[in-house]
Amino acid sequence: MTGTYEHSLDSAGRLIVPAKLREELGSQFYLAVGVKENLTLYPMAAWNKLQERVANLTTAQAASMDVFFASAQLCEPDKQWRFQVPSYLKDYAKIDRDVVITGNNDRAQIWSAENWKAKTEQQLNPEHIAALLEGLGI
Repeated sequence: MTGTYEHSLDSAGRLIVPAKLREELGSQFYLAVGVKENLTLYPMAAWNKLQERVANLTTAQAASMDVFFASAQLCEPDKQWRFQVPSYLKDYAKIDRDVVITGNNDRAQIWSAENWKAKTEQQLNPEHIAALLEGLGI
């Protein structure tokens, strides 16, 4: 998935899936915490791959994923492609109203507009992009 989409939560705490991500996310997907005060949307294929990897861990290693899986929500958007963002996930990601949804390879991420602005100010520069590409051997 790729792209950057600015949206807002409605008064009921629902978020609309950007039209360009709908086919890739599908009619059911998972919403879970991200690693940088953000949230992640996993299409079923990516979620299943994640679950398989965790299933292959030792019990002790898998225990580290307890809170991650406990916080995850299966989402089924309504006819307008809206889904509910639970308050505890909004709190985790510091989301009030305005969000930025970004494509991120096989998943999408949801950022508070403020957190996304700070991230791009820090990382969207030629030196950082060059270092990323060089690290990939490109």
